[in-house]
Amino acid sequence: MTLAITRAMFAQVPALIVRPLGGDAPAPTVVWLHGFGADKELHLPELCCLAEAGLLAVGMDAVGHGQRRLADFEQQFSGSPTGNPRLFDRLVSRTAAELPQFLDMLVEGGLTDPKRVAVAGVSMGGCIVYGAVTADRRIGAAAALLGSPEWLLPDSPHLALDRFFPTALLSITAENDTVVPPAAAQALHARLLPRYREHPDRLSYREIAGAPHFMSPEDWASAVGLARAWLTSFLF
Repeated sequence: MTLAITRAMFAQVPALIVRPLGGDAPAPTVVWLHGFGADKELHLPELCCLAEAGLLAVGMDAVGHGQRRLADFEQQFSGSPTGNPRLFDRLVSRTAAELPQFLDMLVEGGLTDPKRVAVAGVSMGGCIVYGAVTADRRIGAAAALLGSPEWLLPDSPHLALDRFFPTALLSITAENDTVVPPAAAQALHARLLPRYREHPDRLSYREIAGAPHFMSPEDWASAVGLARAWLTSFLF
């Protein structure tokens, strides 16, 4: 499949767009969110993987990252999000809060079908996914990889349980993850079960046995494949 790759700005947010050449528009869309210290460009392979499934795949730079990286990023974090956890959570929260307007721009530009919208992300991006789901009811499917729904802020997604259903939520964690331990995602899914009782197929928790946060290429390919299958099953 031939893919078209373009770069654009939507609501002052830098975006990397990958789509099947000649594909229909407006299209089913997934917004991909990168990890801490990374940017949208790093995940071009994942964007291409999603686009090859027929999706409009859009990467965006999180607040304080990529083309809008904080000038004092290294000093603020000392190389790790644990160096400044409250600032980390503020960047996560602010990025999640941007998603509604970002999606508005994609829809108004004729790119995105507003009835077929999904989000996915890894690590910090996985944290943002949980917030995006609670921030915008248009999100019909979500895949959070190695993320946490628990923030050190009042708008933490784990406090907004009524905002998840009917979004089809997949969480993928790593058993031996010491960077973002699985416990918070596990707890969220346990608390969401009653809300998904009549539609259990829309809630899934998967843990990769023996994997650390920075998993092997094989485990990463498996996780991305699970996410792609989940998203496409609800967008088509």
